[in-house]
Amino acid sequence: MNKPEKPPQDDVAGPSARHKTTQVMVGNVAVGGGAPIVVQSMTNTDTADIDGTIAQVAALSRAGSEMVRITVDRDEAAAAVPHIRDGLRKRGITTPLIGDFHYIGHKLLADYPACAEALDKYRINPGNVGFKNKRDTQFADIIEIANKNNKAVRIGANWGSLDQELLTKLMDENTALPNPRDARAVMREAMVQSALLSAARAQELGMPKNKMILSAKVSAVQDLIAVYEVLAERSDYAIHLGLTEAGMGSKGIVASSAALGILLQEGIGDTIRISLTPEPGGDRTLEVQVAQELLQTMGFRTFVPLVAACPGCGRTTSTTFQELARSIQDFIREEMPGWKTQYPGVEALNVAVMGCIVNGPGESKHANIGISLPGTGEAPAAPVFVDGKKFRTLRGPSIAADFKALVIDYIDQRYGANAKAPVTAAE
Repeated sequence: MNKPEKPPQDDVAGPSARHKTTQVMVGNVAVGGGAPIVVQSMTNTDTADIDGTIAQVAALSRAGSEMVRITVDRDEAAAAVPHIRDGLRKRGITTPLIGDFHYIGHKLLADYPACAEALDKYRINPGNVGFKNKRDTQFADIIEIANKNNKAVRIGANWGSLDQELLTKLMDENTALPNPRDARAVMREAMVQSALLSAARAQELGMPKNKMILSAKVSAVQDLIAVYEVLAERSDYAIHLGLTEAGMGSKGIVASSAALGILLQEGIGDTIRISLTPEPGGDRTLEVQVAQELLQTMGFRTFVPLVAACPGCGRTTSTTFQELARSIQDFIREEMPGWKTQYPGVEALNVAVMGCIVNGPGESKHANIGISLPGTGEAPAAPVFVDGKKFRTLRGPSIAADFKALVIDYIDQRYGANAKAPVTAAE
């Protein structure tokens, strides 16, 4: 299937048309086939620790992860899976669970049928599902169990565990060419072929396309883009995007956003994960937040109200606007899980917290509700704008608290059960 054409550079109005893929149901979540791009994440708990894993899945789900992958690497982990599923259901959490299998997945799924039943999807790595003459039989065993339980699978090739027999074969063929390609290009081709050949084998074993999601993850941005462009061009399977081993902190966020942003703009990708290395003792939900913000800033989905804030400069020596922007943003994200039902549509809200008169009033007018705080040398007054009109001027030491109260009041009036017309401007 041909990749969607890119719009002319002087006529870019938004993301390109989505690559057409086959829709897959993973539990209660639709992936591909025009469904919204799905955010997923992965726990880093020991799956055998039932309570700890339940707590982390619950936290990831509350943060907005629409599917969560858990490691199933040994007997104790496989035995724990149905208890984790049941514990989550008791909390009212129905987020689909994905089992991450390597090396002995076929054995664990066969030995623990309750695990096979409790999971919503199995992740298979074609590079380590089995070796030599065992590869086909162990892969077939997993597909047979998935078919029996009516479960979806993700066939996930990975740069770090690439099928060495396939790679050697392609390298030998490349060496024999009159004009051999670069070795990295051959490795990218091996990644694509590994995923597609495995998918074709799964179909031969009776698994339909609407039960399969493919991925081909690498750790270098340009390689990732190249691999997924070819994968999308050659197939119409649903596609999972992710930059593997992206790294920690800003490096991981920037690298993942750069790679996935380009692919998403090209219409490629049905579900994404931002694979961040957490800081020691850090919050695992950060990867969910980054994935949501990437999709929202690119215009694919809306998850939480946006808070626009100026970066600050010599005109804004006060930290008030910084503290207020952080306070509002944290408050919104913390409250969003409850607001989803209490305030339908609140995710479309735009708030502006600006630091001086240069861009403050203009930016505030563009937001649903915004404030222009006094900068260096300005009068200690902060005009508030609601739906593009001057609403009130705040003064005194409680400006931040007063504005936060106005935001809460606006949300209740606009999105609450007794929602009114737009708030009337007044001095």
